[in-house]
Amino acid sequence: MRPLNVSIAAIALIASAGVAQAHPKLVSANPAANTAVAAPGKISLTFSEKLVPAFSKAELTMSAMPGMAAMQMASSAAVAPDGRTLIITPKSRLARGKYVVTWHVVSGDTHKIAGNYTFAVK
Repeated sequence: MRPLNVSIAAIALIASAGVAQAHPKLVSANPAANTAVAAPGKISLTFSEKLVPAFSKAELTMSAMPGMAAMQMASSAAVAPDGRTLIITPKSRLARGKYVVTWHVVSGDTHKIAGNYTFAVK
C-alpha cells in the first residue's frame, strides 16, 4: 500500500509544478487603455514576469479615419532594464487621433502571449 501513496504524492507534485509556471500578464500600460492623453513620447507596457528581449516586440498603428487608411507608425520597441517593461518609442510626435498598441511577448516559460489596446491623442 505504501508504493501507492508514494505514487500519488509524486503525481500531485508533478501536477502542481505545472501550475507554478504562469504566462506573463500585462499589469499596466501608460498611456492606459481607452484613455485620451497628450502626445506621449513613449508608451510603456509592464508585465508580471521578466521578458525575453529577442522575442518581445510591439507595433503602434494609427486607426483609420474618414479619408485615411490605418497607418503603422514608425517606432522602436525594447525591453527596459527592469526586464518586465516593454517601451515603445515613436520616431516622431504622435498626431491627434486613435492608436492601437499591438504587442507580443515571451517570458522564461517560452510561451508567446499577445494582445492589444487602444488610446487616443487629444
